[in-house]
Amino acid sequence: MSDSNSTDFTNPSTFILLGIPGLEAAHVWISIPFCMIYAIAILGNFIIMFIVKMEPSLHAPMYYFLCMLAITDLVLSTSVLPKMLSIFWFNSREINFSACLTQMYFLLSFFMIESGILVAMAFDRYVAICDPLRHSTTLTNPVVAKISLAMVLRGIMLILPHPFLARRWPYCRTNIIPNTYCEHIAVVKLACTDISVSSYYSLSVAFLVIGLDVFCIAVSYIQILRAIFSLPTKDARLKTFGTCGSHLCVILAFYIPHLFAALTQRFGHNVALHFHVLMSNMYLLVPPMLNPIIYGAKTQEIRDRLLQLFLQKGT
Repeated sequence: MSDSNSTDFTNPSTFILLGIPGLEAAHVWISIPFCMIYAIAILGNFIIMFIVKMEPSLHAPMYYFLCMLAITDLVLSTSVLPKMLSIFWFNSREINFSACLTQMYFLLSFFMIESGILVAMAFDRYVAICDPLRHSTTLTNPVVAKISLAMVLRGIMLILPHPFLARRWPYCRTNIIPNTYCEHIAVVKLACTDISVSSYYSLSVAFLVIGLDVFCIAVSYIQILRAIFSLPTKDARLKTFGTCGSHLCVILAFYIPHLFAALTQRFGHNVALHFHVLMSNMYLLVPPMLNPIIYGAKTQEIRDRLLQLFLQKGT
């Protein structure tokens, strides 16, 4: 009998998501701000895509990348929120093993895709500011399509080993995940085998790929800032910096929460578990909400078009 139970558990059919351990009594109240964040993210990103589609003057590389960013944000937040709310509202904690690995794959791959899109947007701003005369000939529609496809394929292919490795391992410790979603590190820790291959691979991807993305963005903005400070007047400097200010805010909103969550995960051993879980949820949910707000507030073309839509509805 015990052998049968052990064999069944070695290949679990389901995992149990605890939600936010230690704050179970407050799950319903916690769901309210998370639900508002999700609603704002859905509405804001769809508005951005609608405005770009309807306004011919916005059919430019920067706004194509912005639409890709909006789609990626929608996938990231939708991969997490529905299951999280079902835990908070209906205590529906079970998740199928295959669904858990699928969720983990989508989160990791689209996080990497979004990082690549931010690099492409930084390159677009670099060409627009440092070499404006060649911007239209350098970033043509075919080039934008190729860059976008490369970013998507990179995210899909580099993350593909994670679910395949996780599926091969036996699980004999527990099937309980102390989180609201199938976080990669939380899932692999449940395996009762040597997971060093997955650990080394995930660290390599994080340092080499994400590190390279951050390096490319930093180099682009160093060149952009040099070009801005070489302009003759203060008004010209402020106006030029305003064209890339929204993108810079989006970059900070994307990388800083993730860096903070990663540092607390690795080194914050004395930090409460519920704080870890809240941080791991915030870096997935807050950027999709902030991105359309930042671009809507700081990009004049989008702001003007949005005001026109509201005025037309008013009349």
